[in-house]
Amino acid sequence: MMKLTFAFALNNDGLFENKHFGEADKFALYHEENKSLVFNEYIINPTKEFDEKTSHGSLAKGNAVIGLLKEKNVNVLISRKFGQNINRVNSHFIPVIIHENSPETVVPILDKHKKWFKDELKNRNGEYALFQVKSGILKSRITTNPK
Repeated sequence: MMKLTFAFALNNDGLFENKHFGEADKFALYHEENKSLVFNEYIINPTKEFDEKTSHGSLAKGNAVIGLLKEKNVNVLISRKFGQNINRVNSHFIPVIIHENSPETVVPILDKHKKWFKDELKNRNGEYALFQVKSGILKSRITTNPK
């Protein structure tokens, strides 16, 4: 069975902010170990300062974040919000919106619902659904925003 690796979008204080995933100061990586999620490492977000004045949700920024996290074998992204690049990242990762501020609060909830993420990875090859996690879990399709 595939091992899960999560990337949490955090600020410098180690908390989730109400920002898009790509605007995080750093990513905390958690992986499955002995059937539980365990902290692995922090990665500073090198794309945070990408200039998006000309194009919000820029392709360059999205591709840079995708490349960075794929190198670390991440398959699930955890954030309070996702921006326009969600239509790119969900081809590579399962996006999950949480409503908590602290990773310590989120880890047990994700641990409880890991089977949903494993099922999504097993049964789809990209175009993953968007999950929302509060006390339970909600799965929904991501639709392309026509412009």
